Amino acid sequence: MTTTQHTLLATSLGTAASVQQPTKSAAPAPQSAKSAAPRQVTQRDIENVERALIDQSARGPVLTFFTTGIFWLLVSVVLGFIASKKLHVPEYHSTHSWMTYGRIWPAYTTALIYGWCSLAGMGVATWLIGRLTRVAIKAPGILQWGAWFWNAGVAAGVITILSGYNSGLEYFEMHSAAKLCMFIGFLLIGVWGLILFRYKRTAAPYISVSYLVAAFLLFPLFFGSAAALDSTSAMTGVMKNVVNAWYQGGLFNLWFGCIGIAAAYYFIPKVINRPVYSYNLANIGFWSWVFLGGLTAMTKLSGGPVPAYLVTISIAASILLIIPIVTLTTNFMRTMKGHTESMAYSPTLRFVFVGTIFFSIAASLNVLSALRSVDSYTHFTPWAHGQVHAMVLGFFSMVMFGAIYYITPRLVGCEWLSRTFIKWHFLGTAYGGGTIIALFLLSGIFMGFTLNEPAAVEEPSGTAIWNFFNVPQNAGFCNAVKTYIGYFFFGIAQFIFAIHFLFMRLRIGQPAGEPTLFANPGEAH
Repeated sequence: MTTTQHTLLATSLGTAASVQQPTKSAAPAPQSAKSAAPRQVTQRDIENVERALIDQSARGPVLTFFTTGIFWLLVSVVLGFIASKKLHVPEYHSTHSWMTYGRIWPAYTTALIYGWCSLAGMGVATWLIGRLTRVAIKAPGILQWGAWFWNAGVAAGVITILSGYNSGLEYFEMHSAAKLCMFIGFLLIGVWGLILFRYKRTAAPYISVSYLVAAFLLFPLFFGSAAALDSTSAMTGVMKNVVNAWYQGGLFNLWFGCIGIAAAYYFIPKVINRPVYSYNLANIGFWSWVFLGGLTAMTKLSGGPVPAYLVTISIAASILLIIPIVTLTTNFMRTMKGHTESMAYSPTLRFVFVGTIFFSIAASLNVLSALRSVDSYTHFTPWAHGQVHAMVLGFFSMVMFGAIYYITPRLVGCEWLSRTFIKWHFLGTAYGGGTIIALFLLSGIFMGFTLNEPAAVEEPSGTAIWNFFNVPQNAGFCNAVKTYIGYFFFGIAQFIFAIHFLFMRLRIGQPAGEPTLFANPGEAH
C-alpha cells in the first residue's frame, strides 16, 4: 500500500485506532459506559476504505471512458437509423454524397465498435482490474490522455469515412492516421492495465483477471499487425481478405468477448453474493475460448480463392467452440440457480444476465454459420450483420450497461435518479436490439433462399438483390420494421440512458446509500 493510502486509511480509521491504544493517564471507563465505546476496527472496514481509495483513483479516467463512449453510442444510433432506412428508401438524402449507404454504414459500425463498445469496455476493464488487484491507479491523467487519443482517432476515422475514404477492410475502414492515433491511445491505456496487474496485492484466482489480461495483451497484437499490413503495398487481393478475416476474429472474440465475459464473471457473483459455481469449468472455458476464438474467422472466406486448409481449420475451430459455450453457459446458469428472482430487483444483474444469454446465442450462431451447408445460403447476406450485432449489441452492450449501472454510483457519490428511466432503458435496449438482430438474421435467410433460386442466376447482376430488398413481404419489409421499430426504440432507450448518465455526472441523483433498484424486495413489481 502506498504512503498516500496509509495516510488516508489512518485518517479514516484514526478514531477507532486511538480507542484501542489509550494513554496511561486516562481514567478507567465506568462499567455502564461500555456500550458507548466505539467498535473495534475490522478487516472489512479496512477493505471498504481500500475500495473507496481505488474508486477515487479510477474516477477521472473511467468517467471519461463512459462519457465519451455514450456520446459515440448516440452518434452510432443516428447513423444506424439512417443506414437502415436507406436500404428500403434509397432516395433518402440521396443528393448528399456523404449520406450514401456505402459511407453511412461503415461510419456507423466504426462509431459503434470503436466509439461506444471499445471505450465502455476499457472503462469497465480499468475499474475491474483496480478492484480485483486491489491497486489504486497512479497518474490517472495518463489514462485520460489515452482515452482522448483514442477518441481523436475514432473521430478522424468517422469523418474520413464520410468524406469518401475506405481502406476496404470490413470493420476496419478508417484512415491509417486514425488507426495510428487509436493505437497510441491504447498503448497508454493498456500499459497501465498491465502495470496494475503486475503490482496486484491479492493472490486470489479471479477468472475475470485472466480474461482482462488476455484482452489487453492480444488486442494490440492483431490491431497493430492489421494496421501495419494495411499500410503496406504488399497486402493486396486475397491476402487482404485473409488479414481482414483474422482481424475480425480477434476483434469480436478476443477483445469484446474476453472483456464481456470478464465483466459477467465479476458482476453476477457480486450482486447475488455467492461464488462462481466452478472454477474448473471457468478455466476450461477461458483456455478454450482464447485458443479457439482467433481461429474461427476464416469461415468468412468459405468458397473463396484461399487455401482450403485455412477454411477447414476455422470450421473445425468453430465447431469446437461448443466447449467454451457449454462451460460458460453452465457456469453462469449454475451460479444463478436459486437467485433468478434477484433480476426483478437489480438492474445490473438483469442487464448482465440477459447479456450472457445473448452471448450463448451469438457464439452458437458462429458455430452454425461455419457449416458449409448453412454458409451456402447465408453467405453475402445480412445474416453476417446479425451475427455481429448479436455479439456487439446483444451480448457486449448489455453487459456494459449493467456494469455502468453498478460502477457509476461508486465514482460520483450518489445513486441513479430514476428506476423508471432504468426500466425504459432496459426494455428499449432488449426489445429494440433484439428486433435489429432478429431481422438481420431473418432477412439473411430470405435473401439466401432467394439467391439460391435458379431464376435468380438468370437475372442481370445485382437485379435479384435489388428486387429482393424492394419486395414488401421479404427483406424490404424486414428493413422497414428494423428501422422504425428496432433502431427507433433502441435509439430512444439510449437517449434516455445518456440523459440519466448526465444527471449522474452532475450529481443529480438520490443520496448515496441504498441502490436504485427496479423494485425493493417485498414490493410488487
